[in-house]
Amino acid sequence: MADRPCVFCAIVAGETPADVVLETDRFVAFLDARPVFKGHTLLVPREHLPTLLDLPAELHPEWVALQQRLARAATDALGAQGTFVANNNVVSQSVPHLHQHVVPRTKGDGLRGFFWPRTKYAPGESQEYAARLRAALG
Repeated sequence: MADRPCVFCAIVAGETPADVVLETDRFVAFLDARPVFKGHTLLVPREHLPTLLDLPAELHPEWVALQQRLARAATDALGAQGTFVANNNVVSQSVPHLHQHVVPRTKGDGLRGFFWPRTKYAPGESQEYAARLRAALG
């Protein structure tokens, strides 16, 4: 995997298109291309950091604050009743770049345990979801 370019670094650099919903000097959030539920967002550091263990302590407050903002946006903009917020470290980490999942949830949505079924956006639909989240984020 080390020989392949990092897809998240390419998104951060603007080399690979993504539906960006939030950017700061240190972090970028964008829609997951294979969402568990529509509006599923990934928060990544701009710097290539492989896992949560690599995140410098001085970035922890902003990291957590942005997760809270994204979770609030999912409920405000998408009508979610709550969110599932998680990250994997090495095991089950599909991209070796730290990323936090913020997944909109509603009661009875069918998500059970750690099985993450994936869905797809219809053409143009991801841009609409991204716009709704950006509006909620201000």
